[in-house]
Amino acid sequence: MAKFDITKSSFGGVYPLYITKAERKGRTKAEVDEIIFWLTGYDEMGLKKVIDTSVTFEDFFKEAPEMNASRGLIKGVVCGVRVEDIVDDTMREIRYLDKLIDELAKGKAMEKILRK
Repeated sequence: MAKFDITKSSFGGVYPLYITKAERKGRTKAEVDEIIFWLTGYDEMGLKKVIDTSVTFEDFFKEAPEMNASRGLIKGVVCGVRVEDIVDDTMREIRYLDKLIDELAKGKAMEKILRK
């Protein structure tokens, strides 16, 4: 059986799941987008383009306008793995985003999520 590789998955296919997770906990799409903008440097038009063109997670991060230098401050466990211990660059970036969305869904303040 072939191993699933999330880095080859469409970012646009997972994006609605991030929004659903946040909204179930009383947070908003705007907050999810703010996190993505902070992490990657994408703006509203850039994000819409990657969603509409089925860009893979790998290319989503590779083509990001400007990865936030403070993302290294993101620590903790996602899917049973410490994000700071992930060696593969793309996988670490995916887990950074997952961790930030988890923090949003858990009610953390945006200032803390965005490491301000």
